[in-house]
Amino acid sequence: MSAQKGKDLLLKATDDSGALVSVAGLRTRRLALNADTVDVTHAESAGRWRELLEGAGVRRASVAGAGLFKDAQSDALIREIFFNGAIRPWQVVVPDFGAISGAFQIVSLDYRGEHAGEVTFDIALESAGELTFSPL
Repeated sequence: MSAQKGKDLLLKATDDSGALVSVAGLRTRRLALNADTVDVTHAESAGRWRELLEGAGVRRASVAGAGLFKDAQSDALIREIFFNGAIRPWQVVVPDFGAISGAFQIVSLDYRGEHAGEVTFDIALESAGELTFSPL
């Protein structure tokens, strides 16, 4: 994968009609995929090297971003999802890589503003079920 513009990484949420819509003008974004390990090392492990159980453990994804809401509708959608504690389908599109889709919950939503600037926000989501990957 060659270098890509960071602005091309998109965060989309499912609106009330079930359609995926880009929700914000994110200036910074991060997608982190993690997997816990299950250690099965025992007294007879070769050279006492750690052994891991393949395919076990908990996998999860977290998404974070900061930026501006692109319009009043996306601001309202994010607020509604957060205040309802809703778990909804989201999609993170990584250019020239693919799209990660699945259920996420907003775990943090921060608003801030500078005296001589616009209101900005930070958002963090955690996966809440199985995710799928679709190459672009």
